[in-house]
Amino acid sequence: MRNLKLFFVIPCILALGFISCNPQAKHTRNSVKPEVYPDTAFVQETHDAYMVSPDNEDNQVRSIAVDQAANVWIATASGIFRKTADSRKWEPIISGEDRGPAYSIVVNPDGAVLIGTWNGIYRFFNTQLQKEEGANPPISIVCNDDEGNYAMGPNGIWHSKGNKWVEEEYALARSVRDAAVDGKGNLWVGTDAGLYICQNGKTTLFQNTEELISCYVKAISFSPKGDLWAGVLGGVSVRRDERLIKNLTPEEGISSANVNCISQSPDGLMWVGTDVGVVRFDKDYSHSLRFSRRWLTNNKVNDVAFDREGNAWVATDHGVSNIKRNLMTLADKEKNFYSQLMKKYIRAPWTCGSLRLQVPGDTSSWVNSDDDNDGEYTGGYLAMESFRYAATKDPDAKIKARKAFEFLKYLQTVTGTEGFFARSIVPPDWTYVHDLNRTYTPKQLAEELVKDPRYKPVEIRWRKSADGKWLWKGDTSTDEMDGHMMGYFYFYELAADSTEKILVRDHVKKIIDHLIETGYNLLDLDGTPTHWAIWSPEQLNHDPDWASERSINSFELLTYLKFVGHLTGDEKYEKEYRRLIDKEGYLDNVSHLNQKNPAWQIYFDRTLEGYLFPIILKYEKDPKLKEFYQKLMDEWMKNQPFGENLINNLSYAYATGKTVNVPQTIGFLRDAPLDLVDWPINHTLREDVQIVRSPILEEIQISELPPASMRATVRWDKNPWSAVQGNLTQVREPVFWLWPYWEARYLGIIQK
Repeated sequence: MRNLKLFFVIPCILALGFISCNPQAKHTRNSVKPEVYPDTAFVQETHDAYMVSPDNEDNQVRSIAVDQAANVWIATASGIFRKTADSRKWEPIISGEDRGPAYSIVVNPDGAVLIGTWNGIYRFFNTQLQKEEGANPPISIVCNDDEGNYAMGPNGIWHSKGNKWVEEEYALARSVRDAAVDGKGNLWVGTDAGLYICQNGKTTLFQNTEELISCYVKAISFSPKGDLWAGVLGGVSVRRDERLIKNLTPEEGISSANVNCISQSPDGLMWVGTDVGVVRFDKDYSHSLRFSRRWLTNNKVNDVAFDREGNAWVATDHGVSNIKRNLMTLADKEKNFYSQLMKKYIRAPWTCGSLRLQVPGDTSSWVNSDDDNDGEYTGGYLAMESFRYAATKDPDAKIKARKAFEFLKYLQTVTGTEGFFARSIVPPDWTYVHDLNRTYTPKQLAEELVKDPRYKPVEIRWRKSADGKWLWKGDTSTDEMDGHMMGYFYFYELAADSTEKILVRDHVKKIIDHLIETGYNLLDLDGTPTHWAIWSPEQLNHDPDWASERSINSFELLTYLKFVGHLTGDEKYEKEYRRLIDKEGYLDNVSHLNQKNPAWQIYFDRTLEGYLFPIILKYEKDPKLKEFYQKLMDEWMKNQPFGENLINNLSYAYATGKTVNVPQTIGFLRDAPLDLVDWPINHTLREDVQIVRSPILEEIQISELPPASMRATVRWDKNPWSAVQGNLTQVREPVFWLWPYWEARYLGIIQK
């Protein structure tokens, strides 16, 4: 499996070369460790999308250039447009009958802008636009050299000498697609018949497969070394001194066999535009990909230009994308994300959740939204604030951690029961919630039961609180319980004062006592277990339909009992813990945690297990059992060799004192986009990866782990290898980034 390297992450990884990823490396809270990342500045890319007008032809951008005043020029299917540096508006340059299809734009060293269109060549200089005579239209390609410009199209090639266009007598194919002049003044022309070099009135044609991948040449550019990069059908052929030295195909990272353009950036990277985004190559051919609406207005990239700051302006089949480069540190990034979190994602009474876009993709249309797992995800937020407090002793973090705890506690209070807790609460006047109350017809119920014999038809999911202030959602699941317990654990250990520790103790005791009384199944208000919250020996050990949950649910229950036993000091919980191990075989169930049947493995479980390991390893005092759990966690971590889940990496470090996957963790924190819209990303469009059924058998995935910048917005319980990701109506909360950042700060992995 190849590693997709991000060009701006590579310096980070090199800088981290001294970091030990040895799982045996010991860690103590206050010792000086080699596993330390100094928080230096890195390049953070962002994307800004531009639509020219509501007209589709205006947005079909074929060529793009940036002039010396930072104005952006584009040639589109309908004409020429310019955007000034301080505006977002595109103004048409040619009007009336002369307006029509345009193909090519270049900026000369003297500041003149040359434009090839359907009816000839235009020059814009000193605020004046002039149509030039002498070249036979249409003009599809314009390029410059030391003397002036070349212009070409299906009717010939012309060279500007002085103020005149003079036709050049070069015999070549009429299907001209691109052209460039090398450092020796030679003109290279790409055509459907192959690659031509034009010298002194003569042409030499390269078209054989030992010279090019294929003869269909659409793009030409030169690298910092002076190598000629020819974009052809099939990839890129790199030539030096008129000989082929390397082919770049999908196996080397080209995302589509249809290559449309190649440009060299100011920092020496080669940007290859394809039908599936743009791939950037460095001098060693390491590469990074930008595609999908996260980075581009359309996947088909037709041209790329750069401004003086090194920002890329990308012409696509549906608008213009500006990929900007900004220097920032992880501390800077934390401030950005935390500001966004507080402004938008915390809703009353202190729920941390995602946003819903009422107009897909339009971030101005956001409203707060409910989620089945609001409790779990607020548990993650509680963990984050607890780590923030532990790392900084900032009283603001402690205050907010307490608010998050009170919200999670209220999820139990609002139900009016002795221990059952809700998934979420929302104001009663919300007109949109997920999973509305409903009724089932006998036919619908039959359909659900055939699909899942364990299915529970919950017709009343939302109930009004006794005081009428909230709607609360029932049918709570095991993952909610895990998220709550994980949040309580980190709050108790890292942020709670003595009074708050008592509150945590009493609240956890209430929930677990209720669970014991109900036979280890979480009972909803109807008196029956919820669909998923099953921990009883009767179901896990004796019902074959629950075999898939046997190992993880046994692990969950043992962890809950160990947690409450530590909080209370009450021996009854240890007795129940031992009874489940000695009489019901729960430890044997747990021993299979890392060897589940492939049909039963889901990525979600890895994250839930990561929630629980620190709890049981912290509080287990029996040496043999502690060794058992330690070996289990070691094996669990070894099963995640790519370090793709930062929460699991850091949970392992917290629980064991051994740091793992530090470069991957830091690389992710740097690479994650600032944009939190859950842009859909369809990796099945790519030709540089394969569709696989690994690591999770039931899902369609790709053969390479996408970097953070090429995933939909992250939640750690989602499979990062998924081939199709994202939801255009959703904006995720930034806790996915803030939590591992502050945990890494607390563990001393990130040096302030």
